[in-house]
Amino acid sequence: MTSTGRPESVAEHSYRLVVMAYLLKDEIKEADMDRVIEMCLVHDFGEAITGDIPSFNKTAKDDIKELSEVDRFLDTLPGKQSAHIKELFREMSRMDTMEAKAFKALDKMEAVIQHNEADISTWLPLEYSLQQTYGIEEAENFGYLKTLRGKVLEVTKEKIKKA
Repeated sequence: MTSTGRPESVAEHSYRLVVMAYLLKDEIKEADMDRVIEMCLVHDFGEAITGDIPSFNKTAKDDIKELSEVDRFLDTLPGKQSAHIKELFREMSRMDTMEAKAFKALDKMEAVIQHNEADISTWLPLEYSLQQTYGIEEAENFGYLKTLRGKVLEVTKEKIKKA
């Protein structure tokens, strides 16, 4: 939910994620942030087609359908663009580069920040613990993101304490 009580759109999430990556470009030295920004731009092409499913409800079947829709869409693009974006998706899927890891850390952190901004009455019971763990492991790879995730965690704990 957004701070106004309506669900966050895929476009809002993606835009905010790209802006976060752009603003942190000089802080995350471990990764090529231009590539991370590209990942942020395209990562939710599937959700834009199939709809957003919360991570705690998403199944392997949902992931397969989403990737299939992305492939179908990418096949409509010119060859060079299609191949480049497909490579970004493979890299994000493998999670074997610092860029993919930075993208994933930022993606999860954006979700936590968004939930922190929403009224706590909109949180599901499982979100009280999820907010305190989601993206912690991913942020560990990056000094700046580890510190930032710690600050986001402080906001989460304070929000829960006041509830």
